[in-house]
Amino acid sequence: MYRVRKEADFAASHHLRNYNGKCENIHGHNWRVVVTAEGRDLNAGGMLIDFGDLKRTLKEVLQRFDHTDLNVVPPFDVQEPSAENIARNVCDEMAKRVDREGVRVVEVEVWETTTSCATYIREAD
Repeated sequence: MYRVRKEADFAASHHLRNYNGKCENIHGHNWRVVVTAEGRDLNAGGMLIDFGDLKRTLKEVLQRFDHTDLNVVPPFDVQEPSAENIARNVCDEMAKRVDREGVRVVEVEVWETTTSCATYIREAD
């Protein structure tokens, strides 16, 4: 089994609606997102997936979040914009664009800070 990971970042603010503490106030992060794809076989070029393709796709998915208030960006206009929910949303969007025969997005990490990370792991189909 091969695994390929790619990182990208974006800057955005948010606040947690159903939280009692500092994070209920609007605040911002320089978010870091790491996507992991896996598969058993390599293509003719010896790659599972081209890093450039994975990077381009991740940037496309994250573009709608960059320099925004996440609380007004669907689906976070109704769903809590927690790191956990962002990880799930990014994973779902990446899977729509990347998954194909032999390659599957399996995990997304979302870092709010250098020490705080939430991970969403897709279950096997």
